[in-house]
Amino acid sequence: MINDLKEFLEEKYDKYNRIDFIELDPISIPHQFSQKEDIEIAGFLTATIAWGQRITIINNANKLMKLMGNQPYDFLMTSKTKDLERFDHFVHRTFNGVDAVFFLKSLKNIYLNHGGLENAFHISLDDKKRNTGQTLSAIMNFRKIFFSIEYPHRTGKHLSNPAENSSAKRLCMYLRWMVREDLRGVDFGIWKTNLKSSQLMCPLDVHSGNVARKLGLLLRTQNDWKAVCELTSALSVIDAKDPVKYDFALFGLGVFEKF
Repeated sequence: MINDLKEFLEEKYDKYNRIDFIELDPISIPHQFSQKEDIEIAGFLTATIAWGQRITIINNANKLMKLMGNQPYDFLMTSKTKDLERFDHFVHRTFNGVDAVFFLKSLKNIYLNHGGLENAFHISLDDKKRNTGQTLSAIMNFRKIFFSIEYPHRTGKHLSNPAENSSAKRLCMYLRWMVREDLRGVDFGIWKTNLKSSQLMCPLDVHSGNVARKLGLLLRTQNDWKAVCELTSALSVIDAKDPVKYDFALFGLGVFEKF
């Protein structure tokens, strides 16, 4: 049974983990850049607004890049308060100009005072010793840094909190982009210091959750952090070194094949 499932998932992973699908995916936005800082900033902002129709996500993420002169890192580090006014009218669903301006201010603070985005997703020493919950630790430490400067109350909801049982789908997806070593050139694998591919958690949404349940990989009915842990654990049995590679299979089956 497990061998049949592995063969099936490997087939779908092979089909969808390809450069051909980048153009139609939000990951196409950070793929516009070559500098590490540009990639990780563009990726983070894109992942933040990655809910809803994919074409709308891509269009609005491109708007964000254009507002930064298509030089995200340079804009962050040189921008003044007045420069941020151009974001006042930005809207993607419930993420608006107020949220965008704070996100940019916080990112600038992270680069100026916390060693950059990769370093902000550090794992606490206690969690390293326990060797469990590495992604959870990285996300929680990042949230602490991200909201270490004064922020609008409304903006807190736009950075998921797995400690409150959120699935943190967009943050898990972002970490997959940055950490996973992908020889096929889709995920970037440019972060080497904290997480390993084997420690990533599978992004979970309606599509991947429904497919995972049909395949018997997930029993929990809610798409929350407990479900993320259950799904990732099941995928780790199939491939312990790179369990989240099957995110491509689950997503492709759900979105493209209506499995």
